[in-house]
Amino acid sequence: MNKKVLLTIGFAVIILLAAFLLLTQSKSETVKITTEVTRGPFEMVVYSSGQLEAQNSEDIVVPDNLRDRDIRIYEIKITDLVEEGTVVDSGEYVATLDQKAVEEALTTAREELEQAYNELEDAKLDSNLTLSNVRDQIINAREEVEEKKIVLDESVYESPAVIRKAEMDLDKAKRKLEQEIQGYELKKRQAVSRVERKKIELRQLESRVNKLNEVYHSLVIAAPKAGMVIYGKDRTREKIKVGSTVSPWMPVIATLPDLSSMLSTTFVNEIDISKVKAGQKVILGIDALPEKELEGEVVSVANIGQPMPKSDAKVFEVKIRVFGDVSDLKPAMTTSNRIQTGFFTDTLFIPAEAVFSNDSMQFVYLENSNVVKQVVDLGDQNENHFLVRKGLNAGDLVLLTEPPHHEDLLIEGMDIFREIKERKLREEEEARKALEEEKKQPFKLQKKSGENSSNIIIIG
Repeated sequence: MNKKVLLTIGFAVIILLAAFLLLTQSKSETVKITTEVTRGPFEMVVYSSGQLEAQNSEDIVVPDNLRDRDIRIYEIKITDLVEEGTVVDSGEYVATLDQKAVEEALTTAREELEQAYNELEDAKLDSNLTLSNVRDQIINAREEVEEKKIVLDESVYESPAVIRKAEMDLDKAKRKLEQEIQGYELKKRQAVSRVERKKIELRQLESRVNKLNEVYHSLVIAAPKAGMVIYGKDRTREKIKVGSTVSPWMPVIATLPDLSSMLSTTFVNEIDISKVKAGQKVILGIDALPEKELEGEVVSVANIGQPMPKSDAKVFEVKIRVFGDVSDLKPAMTTSNRIQTGFFTDTLFIPAEAVFSNDSMQFVYLENSNVVKQVVDLGDQNENHFLVRKGLNAGDLVLLTEPPHHEDLLIEGMDIFREIKERKLREEEEARKALEEEKKQPFKLQKKSGENSSNIIIIG
């Protein structure tokens, strides 16, 4: 029994001693992982996922008369909608819009129309009453003129002062009559204008009621042609559904796509969007058809970004035309897109893990007879590698991890560092000059031919 215990203890001591020796050795020696600088083809790729849609389609939209400015219905709900993917014939039912919203607007418009009728009648009555009073005043003024004439005629044998006063009274009565006649004409024009304004308001309201009646009877939406119904998208890029609102500014309810030509719509983040250009080649994978791979081409890149939902990041819409056999593709299928943003047939490149940097330079740990910090001039990069412009040759060994005492290593290639610095200064200077030239461009001065220097045309 004692023998077994002694053997067990001895075996445990041997294991502990071996472990200690291994740990001590691993601390004293760091394993170096190296890789070769490679020469060969180099591809830069931006990856994104997208969604298929037809390149050409016909929109199913809200009725044209709903877009009339007089209607003043700025949003309307969809109360019923056929299932997405339904194949419809021309003229078949697709959706129904909210009748209640139009009914409310129609009731209000009819009340306004009734009020306008009453206001027109009131305006006519007021005009008649006002003009009648003014006409009576004109009659009274005429009679007063006649009276003053009689008084003047009878004063022929009176003193000159009495005669003069009678003449003055007659002139005053004539002036009053003339003023009453002129006032009548003005009031008549005012009354006619007021009645005309009320008539115009009445006609506008009658037109609005008629248009609302037309809208009310056009809220059942039919397909303009045969095809498969694909839901449209609202302002938040969410799919239209029952309960969604549409408007004259966002009128699309659904589309009828032409499935013979397809696009993949994708969104690229703001970091990578500067690399993506129209005309670049794309390889597309179809998530629903793993065995299928198609070629494509970037056809458009948005100039303005949009925020991602629940994020501060911005993305830019990119549309990719799909080539090849698209007969088995359906709208809204998810695509995996590899956008080739650059390709070099023969160039040097190293893994991104081999590149280190400090505040002012990028370098690698180059292993020759001993390890040195080698300054490198790097070019474009993809998700895994950097292009090498200067500092390395094909077959050179570089470390993927920092060696011990790396702070004490010599730095090689300071001439490359100076070249990079000078190039950056030149680029900054050229950019500054270009910006200044762009600011001056709208304000060129051009002298008119044949004129002196004081005659200058400012051309914007």
